[in-house]
Amino acid sequence: MNPGMKSLVNGLVLLTFVTSFYACTGRVAEKPNILFIFSDDHAYQAVSAYDFEIGKYAPTPNIDRIAAEGMRFDRCYVTNSICAPSRATILTGKHSHLNGVLTNRERFDSTMVTFPLILQASGYQTAIVGKWHLKTTPMGFDFWEVLPGQGHYYNPDFRTPEGIIRVKGYVTEVITDKALEWLQEKRDKTKPFMLMLQHKAPHRRWEPGPGQLGMFEDVIFPEPGNLFDDYQGRGTAAKEQDMTIDRTMRLDYDLKVWVDEEDQGKERFSGRLAEDQRALWDAVYEPIREAYLKGNLTGKEMVRWKYQRYMRDYLACIQSIDENVGRVLDYLETSELAENTIVIYNSDQGFYLGEHGWFDKRFMYEESLRTPLIVRWPGVTGSGQVNDDLVSNLDFAQTFLAIAGADAPDEMQGESLVPLLHGNTPSTWRNSLYYHYYEFPGAHSVRKHEGIATKSFKLMHFYNLGEWELYDLEKDPDEMKSIFDDPAYQEIIPELKKELDSLKFMYGVPVPTLL
Repeated sequence: MNPGMKSLVNGLVLLTFVTSFYACTGRVAEKPNILFIFSDDHAYQAVSAYDFEIGKYAPTPNIDRIAAEGMRFDRCYVTNSICAPSRATILTGKHSHLNGVLTNRERFDSTMVTFPLILQASGYQTAIVGKWHLKTTPMGFDFWEVLPGQGHYYNPDFRTPEGIIRVKGYVTEVITDKALEWLQEKRDKTKPFMLMLQHKAPHRRWEPGPGQLGMFEDVIFPEPGNLFDDYQGRGTAAKEQDMTIDRTMRLDYDLKVWVDEEDQGKERFSGRLAEDQRALWDAVYEPIREAYLKGNLTGKEMVRWKYQRYMRDYLACIQSIDENVGRVLDYLETSELAENTIVIYNSDQGFYLGEHGWFDKRFMYEESLRTPLIVRWPGVTGSGQVNDDLVSNLDFAQTFLAIAGADAPDEMQGESLVPLLHGNTPSTWRNSLYYHYYEFPGAHSVRKHEGIATKSFKLMHFYNLGEWELYDLEKDPDEMKSIFDDPAYQEIIPELKKELDSLKFMYGVPVPTLL
């Protein structure tokens, strides 16, 4: 029997057992609803609940509301900082080498056992609306309408069981509309629900919605202290990447400034806009273009200008997310669902907001490794709680299953966060996390690497380069200088390497790691 068929058969056996169990016990009615709100490339630095300086200029009051009424996780990391692999890990509770999605190129194996399949068999009604990005048809969902590929910000298409449809509007609002319509009119209200509400924003190219166009044009955002990083404290990978605001960020597609009005690319970019949308768009970006042409910027001033443009667009996209999170939270309140609905806010990975002079993700450095995670569980998680345990998107599948009272299959590799949400950290909770990035050669030219993160140290191995990097996170939280060759740290290196090998053995990482 081939591995795919074996996985399918195992899944069907598991689902039959779970279905029978819950039908006999009648435990379905007691289960809480689960609402998973998921964004794309939302940096934790841009969630004002995390108390970073950016939040003072672009607050996120509705996402903060979840934190104020629940728990904020300060050390939530991802296993592989890139879109499709992160999503596959969340669905399966497995590292990339086992779920088969190592990069954005692979097609997700829809026969694999996922937490939605198990929840569906446990009596939950399941739904997903928004970005899917896994190339296959969503399985384990009673309802699904998803964006093809990356999707579009304006007038987005949706894949549905009936075919492709196009909806006029702004993608964040349209996704929320569809989610609310399902909650209000299409779900079976005799069952608990699990809804994955998955936004496209704020993914590149950071196109603000009609209500947010130009909202930050009068704001000067603070620059990160390492915006002009020279990478002297790092190895080859940091020096040779292609993700800088300086060299990589494009004036036209990224910053909406076409120097040549006749550029056909501009028409392809804006041709999706309806006439009324185009008028609003041009009213904001034409003056920006004209000012840029008069500025004659070069060198560091050009980088600073690009950084401000990037931040204004990126954070405007997040404002729409926050407003629409508020719409959903308000609906839960008015429909009397709030008290029995767990709300989770998360992003598929972190993102660079000018730190190290970068945008994008992929590296194991903190800004892309770490993702926001905020959970509100009425009656369980106290208000305004903060957790600093090492947690991961690998843990989400088991967490959702534990919330539902369903057993997770042994093949899942994470840990349930339920004890932490109760305010109790088990004495056996992990002290380290494993990371592995595979997509090279590829977009942004980030080298393959694996590593281990603890609360105090981060060890990275760029194995195709034969290079190691080590960071003392307490003394150098910005990760500006590797101390791998520092005599003062030679005793800790063997310990970290041993722990790295132990994690690889536990997770069944293939040897050699060059896949």
